Amino acid sequence: MQLNEQNILNALQAVQDPDLHKNVVELNFVQNLKIEGDRVSFDLRLTTPACPIRDKFKDQCIAIVKSLGASEVNVTFTAQGRVGEGNTAAQAPKVSYINEVAHVVAVASGKGGVGKSTVTANLAMALSLSGARVGILDADIYGPSMGLMFGIDRAPEVFEDNTIAPVEAKGGISIVSMCMFADSDKATIWRGPMVSQMIQHFIHHVRWGKLDYLLVDFPPGTGDIQLTLTQNCPMAGAVVVTTPQEVALADCRKGLAMFDSVGVPVVGVVENMSYFICDQCGKHHNIFRQGGGDRIAKSWGVPLIAKVPLEPAVADCGDEGTPAVLRYPNSESAKAFLQAADATVRTLSMFAAEGDKVLKNFNYEFAELPEEEV
Repeated sequence: MQLNEQNILNALQAVQDPDLHKNVVELNFVQNLKIEGDRVSFDLRLTTPACPIRDKFKDQCIAIVKSLGASEVNVTFTAQGRVGEGNTAAQAPKVSYINEVAHVVAVASGKGGVGKSTVTANLAMALSLSGARVGILDADIYGPSMGLMFGIDRAPEVFEDNTIAPVEAKGGISIVSMCMFADSDKATIWRGPMVSQMIQHFIHHVRWGKLDYLLVDFPPGTGDIQLTLTQNCPMAGAVVVTTPQEVALADCRKGLAMFDSVGVPVVGVVENMSYFICDQCGKHHNIFRQGGGDRIAKSWGVPLIAKVPLEPAVADCGDEGTPAVLRYPNSESAKAFLQAADATVRTLSMFAAEGDKVLKNFNYEFAELPEEEV
């Protein structure tokens, strides 16, 4: 077969994206195709540099083009992306750096104590290790924890125009947190309007640069700060964290309902502290009830993207300033966080390509769902 552009594009239609159910040519992933004799080169423009199947795409493309008679095939990855349009966020100010971020992702819970910040830190690290440029906005003004989670002991640079340069932490992750500006031993005693003003400053006046993902660590609850974030920050999607207990599940429903109300699509649910792994025998122990995360996910029509266990070896990682994904990459917890990151990347790519909304007010009564069989 003659080695020309049309024949190559026709052949590459055999490479299918398993999530979008379209081929790479139809999705306009193949860019800058060049043919020099029997040497072929082109860019593969993916929705994110953290695409979990990028190497599979590359191998398939090279094999197909070589089958047409090419002696050498060079495939270069590039990434597209822009801030998500999942909600009706308020108009950004004229000078806003949030527009340089491709995907803003909320990590939230209906209540405190479920390990939401731990999930945020490890999800960010998993995304960064996959090759993405990642940042974290710690929006928990009253109880910031990202400084401790990453062992940050310095303040970000503040410029004359009051814009802020985030601190670069482990894994190359850019972080801004209230703990960088306040004495850790003193309480932040602010009224709602002051907090909302600070949140807006963090959203628009931090020089994030070109990030693929900005994870926003939401404070617990569904109050002023949450509304300020969803109304002023264009969220591409949300990850909701819960634990298996009934009280956590009840509050998780409120978090899901909040995102449904403001039009932010939910990527999925992470069940943290799902079970305990004994460091002596390796046996799994269900400290809390079972199947709660599955039931809440099914009731709202969203996936359960990870079950994160309790492991003694990784329990202190947050206090010691190194996320478990980086310190103990082979642990069950790290594998769960990597699974959650993979699901997040895939789902956000689907949202971006199809403009889909997951929830669509889809809900069953929680009591109607059957208990998980043991």
